[in-house]
Amino acid sequence: MSPLTTRTQLEAWLIAASTNYSWTWDRRTQQLFGKLPSATAGLHPKIRVRALTDADFDRYLADDGFIEDARAAADRVPNPDPAPSAQIAYFSPEYGISETLPQYSGGLGILAGDHLKAASDLDLPLVAVGLFYRDGFFHQSITGGQQREHYERVDPRSLGLEQMPGIVDITMDDRIVKARVWRADVGRTKLYLLDTDLELNDERGKRVSDRLYSGDREHRIRQELLMGVGGVRALRQLGYQPDVFHLNEGHAGFLALELLGEEVDKGLTLDEAIEAVRPHIVFTTHTPVPAGIDRFPHDLMERYLGVWSDRYGVSIDQLLGLAHMPGEDVFNMAAFCLRMSSRANGVSQLHGSVSREMFSEVPGGSEITAITNGVHSRTWIANDLQATLDDEIGVAWDDSAPGCWDGVDDIADDTIRSVRRAGRQRLVDFVTGRVGARHALDPDALTIGFARRFATYKRADLLLRDADRLTELLASTDRPVQFVFAGKAHPADEPGKEVLSRVVEYASSDAAHGRFLFIPDYEMAVARAMYAGCDVWLNNPIRPNEASGTSGEKSALNGGLNFSILDGWWDECYDGENGWVIPTSEADDRAVRDSEEASALHDVLASEIVNLFYQDGGSMSAAWIARVRHNWKTLGPFVTARRMVREYDERLYRPHGAP
Repeated sequence: MSPLTTRTQLEAWLIAASTNYSWTWDRRTQQLFGKLPSATAGLHPKIRVRALTDADFDRYLADDGFIEDARAAADRVPNPDPAPSAQIAYFSPEYGISETLPQYSGGLGILAGDHLKAASDLDLPLVAVGLFYRDGFFHQSITGGQQREHYERVDPRSLGLEQMPGIVDITMDDRIVKARVWRADVGRTKLYLLDTDLELNDERGKRVSDRLYSGDREHRIRQELLMGVGGVRALRQLGYQPDVFHLNEGHAGFLALELLGEEVDKGLTLDEAIEAVRPHIVFTTHTPVPAGIDRFPHDLMERYLGVWSDRYGVSIDQLLGLAHMPGEDVFNMAAFCLRMSSRANGVSQLHGSVSREMFSEVPGGSEITAITNGVHSRTWIANDLQATLDDEIGVAWDDSAPGCWDGVDDIADDTIRSVRRAGRQRLVDFVTGRVGARHALDPDALTIGFARRFATYKRADLLLRDADRLTELLASTDRPVQFVFAGKAHPADEPGKEVLSRVVEYASSDAAHGRFLFIPDYEMAVARAMYAGCDVWLNNPIRPNEASGTSGEKSALNGGLNFSILDGWWDECYDGENGWVIPTSEADDRAVRDSEEASALHDVLASEIVNLFYQDGGSMSAAWIARVRHNWKTLGPFVTARRMVREYDERLYRPHGAP
């Protein structure tokens, strides 16, 4: 035992390393936590540290290497600026920071989490705001082939969150709802989450922040008022005076109500207040289809906007008009956000074009630009591949600079083959732990992954439209192919649940030959295992309904090759050699289109992908590895969150006041 280290010191270092969510992308800290007792694996590291016994500490105190690693991990924690100096306020309804902080449902939240991490890496003066959902998002189980949902209460203090002083008040339907504020540190970035589960509230008030994307439209209005209005008030209470307010989707659009109120209170008319506020708001839209936009009936909005019309001294009709979408008789949140913002963007070049057309009749709609989504490299690339890249091409590969991946040409084929096989083996082991041993997965077989929200336009069951060809493919013994699927359907999406059931039914049938698996309860840990273990990432939405999609970007960084409809980010990134395209049908009839695209999918899979993988007789031919290298060189510098956040800073933040 080191005479200079006490149990108190060691515990303090471990707590410091676990409280800041920088551990989610610090490989050495993750390796340190991997040495904690396996019985608590999967829990938040702070919980794991608190669960250590006297015997555990005695063992670690006798290990000088563990002590040094713990001290170094605590020293590496990037502390946020203690002053409320951030000039950019980022608002999002969900944040995918870690599976241990269940405050996300899917792509929107994962993107938000990656945005905060990249902002920390770049030392951007950004603060983030959202809600703390006591029940998080649902956990998924499969019973009788059907999705079942259940929720678990979460304790913010055990997850590294700190309660901030003060209470925020928000008027909702003539009642006052009170919220406390929790802070999560994400590297240098502070994330503030509002929580109404207080004894100061009545039962309805307590439930405002109960679950992510739950309840009826009125419940959604109440959550969005809490996030938008309450979020601005929380920032003001904490001393923040941001120059830029970034709306990650329209769910936070009600923050404009409070910003307008601040200007009206200074003596401005509502029209003058709008002109004063607009230069400070950035709006990112994430949906290419009208059905994805929040719409609220006027009679319901009148109840919740009454307090604001009184404050502004205008009629309810004037406020409702700010959210008017031609051809609709509802309060359209996207239209409201466009009128309230001076800069708006889509999340891929194709999506920007679709958005300009969709909102062409709304002021500002024709000026929507595009910043293509990216992903946080150090969060999503497997640790052993990160180590290989660090050693072989240098640690700057995640900086998104042009040419930073060119060194992959010098990595030996066997090195790439070895690290990719290790990822497949971990996926096989992960699947065995999740779904049991009733499968025939092989760490040397071509592995194809699909993991998404089971919305019908994403067509998770497209492969099954030609089940005979799929079954024949899965039966091959000389060139084995295996599929791993995962994803959740929204609890209220019955058609999506039907698609999921069809996938699960096929996976459990004899036709699947144990080589078509569905992993239940999709979350970030499942995603990381799949990205590291899948050779091909499948994406077959109805074009152009995928705004961007980032799962394929994460797969690409791990050495997976995309096989996708030309939609979202893939539409602008595919170059003919860094993956494959599923040809798009021109048919207007949905059934015909699905049939033609399913047939084209199977054609490319059988004639090109399988042949290339096994071209040399074994796994990962030399030609396949050459394509993996090309994938890295062409996509690696572009698909990163650092590139994305730099674009936001240079094009949308800094030109309008943020330093």
